[in-house]
Amino acid sequence: QGQLMESGGGSVQPGGSLTLSCTASGNTVRRNCMGWFRQAPGKERERVATSTRLDTPSYEDSVKGRFTISLYYAKNTLYLQMNNLKTDDTSMYSCAAQNRAVCAPSDPWTGWGRGTQVTAAS
Repeated sequence: QGQLMESGGGSVQPGGSLTLSCTASGNTVRRNCMGWFRQAPGKERERVATSTRLDTPSYEDSVKGRFTISLYYAKNTLYLQMNNLKTDDTSMYSCAAQNRAVCAPSDPWTGWGRGTQVTAAS
């Protein structure tokens, strides 16, 4: 599916909002399981949200009710709407895809981009 490219990060105050975008090539967003991940300095990378056209989205517990993942097939783009950002959300956010239509936790993720930095601070 090629490499993915993230954008939309920035610095906001706690309680603020940001929308991240992940652009892909071909029909990656329509065909594959897509996911958002984040990694803060000194911490392991964690899954934030996953989505596929064949199943309901899945979220990490700490972002439920605040973040929304969505797929825009016409633009082959994955989005992450982030509301009510907290200081703990500060991290480098990246997107990736699985080479399958339904997400599977044990399968590898590919197409990692460089990421986009999100900072929530007073």
